[in-house]
Amino acid sequence: MKIWLDDPSTDLVAVFAEIARTRMADVPLCNPALQVEALGFRRRTDGHWAGAMITPWAINLLCLPGSEDWPALAACSKYDWQFPSGNYEFTVADEASLGIYHLCSLFSPAFDFASHDVARLTALAAAEALFAEPLTVPAEAPARPAGRRAFLGLRP
Repeated sequence: MKIWLDDPSTDLVAVFAEIARTRMADVPLCNPALQVEALGFRRRTDGHWAGAMITPWAINLLCLPGSEDWPALAACSKYDWQFPSGNYEFTVADEASLGIYHLCSLFSPAFDFASHDVARLTALAAAEALFAEPLTVPAEAPARPAGRRAFLGLRP
């Protein structure tokens, strides 16, 4: 198992760019407006890496091992990763030049994006949202005071 000691973004881009040039070249489910880019990768509290990956065929969240305590699962298995924003189901993937990693599909295929810039903003927002605390429902607003005097805090 490969353990990523540093940000895996450069290696991810190299591997998926090669896949785009070879195995995925001319595949109809690819969006020609999209490029290969890794965004927002950072370490989780357990040392593992998480971020977003844009390819012409999909936008995914990825988790990669950053320490020895990576869950040992077979390819195509499911695993729930907990983040500050909630729990998310990832699928175990195995790519020869990367090793085992987990992915959570956001857009596949990624035809909804007319430009790479829009895909980039969406992927970056998703990567940032993983580590954000969940939004809370605001408390019910107080009842509106009756009349101008009450609104100003004066007795009616």
